[in-house]
Amino acid sequence: MSFFDAFSFINLRFLLDGLIVTIEVSFVSIILSFLFGAIMGTLRFSAIPFVSRIVGLIVDIIRNLPLLLIIFFTYFAMPQIGIKFDIFWSAVIALTIFESAMLSEIFRAGLNAVPKGQMEAGLSTGLTYLQVMFSIMIPQAFRSMVPAIVSQLISLVKDTSLAVIISLPEFTHNAKIIYGQNSNYVIPMYVALTLGYFVICYLLSLLSKYFETKRYSY
Repeated sequence: MSFFDAFSFINLRFLLDGLIVTIEVSFVSIILSFLFGAIMGTLRFSAIPFVSRIVGLIVDIIRNLPLLLIIFFTYFAMPQIGIKFDIFWSAVIALTIFESAMLSEIFRAGLNAVPKGQMEAGLSTGLTYLQVMFSIMIPQAFRSMVPAIVSQLISLVKDTSLAVIISLPEFTHNAKIIYGQNSNYVIPMYVALTLGYFVICYLLSLLSKYFETKRYSY
């Protein structure tokens, strides 16, 4: 049987459907993770009494849990307490929870890297704390954070494959179904998976290099 027999029109369409789901889950999770990660990282940096400690505790707990466990929790455990999501949103919520914790540390580290004098100088001009954060601190910190953020987002894209355990019809899941029907298709499907994930992650890495180049051009 030819290697290319695995890539019939029906199989290619099925793989493409899975790839689209992977991209959709990744896109939504990236937006939400970035938003919540930025909020949590800023809260930890601001050292707000009690709030910062609670956020820090939550982040530390999540960062030390396996993503697989969080996916199981959102899909199997949460319905037991009356909170139920479909497969798509269970995967998105699990990825968002995990990646938000990771990104929050990147944001906090980026803000800590900005000289403290920048905050003091901004406050001395009469700006409020929030104005200094959004106008001075975050723009400076973000330039240095971009490579690390993009690297984490690349990990997020690859982590979507873990949702195969809850039968999310994403890229890996659909490839598994194809080679499950014909064992001769195992290698072709893994080649397809390799190329698919490589293209997506490589494009994100190019984005990181672009922003890093822009950073040094200032």
